[in-house]
Amino acid sequence: MIQIFTTGGTIDKVYFDANSEFEVGHSLLPELLSESNIHEGYRLRELTRKDSLEMTDDDRQQVLAAAKECDCDRIVITHGTDTMAETASVLSSLEGKTIVLTGAMQPARMRRTDAVFNIGFAWASVQLLPPGVYIAMNGEVFEAGAVRKNLKAQRFERA
Repeated sequence: MIQIFTTGGTIDKVYFDANSEFEVGHSLLPELLSESNIHEGYRLRELTRKDSLEMTDDDRQQVLAAAKECDCDRIVITHGTDTMAETASVLSSLEGKTIVLTGAMQPARMRRTDAVFNIGFAWASVQLLPPGVYIAMNGEVFEAGAVRKNLKAQRFERA
């Protein structure tokens, strides 16, 4: 069984109309999993519904506590990309679990999103990687503490 935690971020953002800004809405993760033909073998739980720039140290401690208390040894966490590396670093103190964080550069509700690919990639990664904390984005896996987001290039790279 794989535990999936959602925290919000771009992957779950909603755009209402031309006068609106993006807001984090209800997670599309059940639909994304179904679209990827993943129908069982997981439990889903929302932890927060925030843009990652709004994530606080308390939020990160909540994510850490949820991962620590979880009886699954394989965990996927959807997270906003701007502070994903920070949360991964906080989680790196956990031992004996394989934790993969993923998200999207474009909201899942948009036609040209990377969300479906990233979810499928994280799903495979969490099953294949040894215990540790990782970020799986756009076809690459990075270890916690050795990754950063390149804002200009809109991609993750080794730190």
